[in-house]
Amino acid sequence: MENHIEKIQKYLHNGRTEDMDNRIEGLRKYIDEILINMNDTQERRCGYLHLYGVSQACAMIALKRNQDVELATIAGMLHDLYSYKAMNTENHTEHSAVLARQILEELSLTTDNETDLICSAIRNHSSKATTHSAFDEVLKDADVLQHCLYNPLFPVMEHEKCRFQNLLTEFGISPTL
Repeated sequence: MENHIEKIQKYLHNGRTEDMDNRIEGLRKYIDEILINMNDTQERRCGYLHLYGVSQACAMIALKRNQDVELATIAGMLHDLYSYKAMNTENHTEHSAVLARQILEELSLTTDNETDLICSAIRNHSSKATTHSAFDEVLKDADVLQHCLYNPLFPVMEHEKCRFQNLLTEFGISPTL
C-alpha cells in the first residue's frame, strides 16, 4: 500500500487526479454545491477563499511535517464549512466537526480512523494556545497562515502572532511582526 508521500509524488508525476482516488475532488464538488448556493455573495467569496486557502496551506504544512497530505487537505476544506452553510459561527468548531463527519460518512470518503483524525483537527482548530496532536497542529497553523496572508497589509491578530512567527521561522522566512 502506498503511503501519502508516494501518492502525492505519483500524482505530481502523472498529473492525474484519479491517482488520488478522487477523494479530494469528490469532496470539492460537494463543498462547491454548498458554497455556490449561498445567497450572500460576499460570504460565498470568503468561503471559497478561506476553505480552499486553508486547504492548500494544510497541504504545504503537512508535506513539510511529514503528515498525511491528503487528509490534511480534506480537513482544511471542511474545517469551517458549518459557518458558511449555516451562516452562524457560534460553537463552529464542534458544529463543523459534526458536519464533517456526516459528509465524510455520506460520501464514504474515509475510514473511521481517518474520519476521527479529521474531526479531531476540526474540533481543536480554534484552540490556538493549546498544543494537540501533530495532525491537529497542521490545521491550526494553516488557519493562521490563511488569516495572515489573506491580506498581508492587515495587522496580524494578537492571538495569532506567535504561531505566525513560528511558521515564518519554520519555513525559513525572516520577517518579524
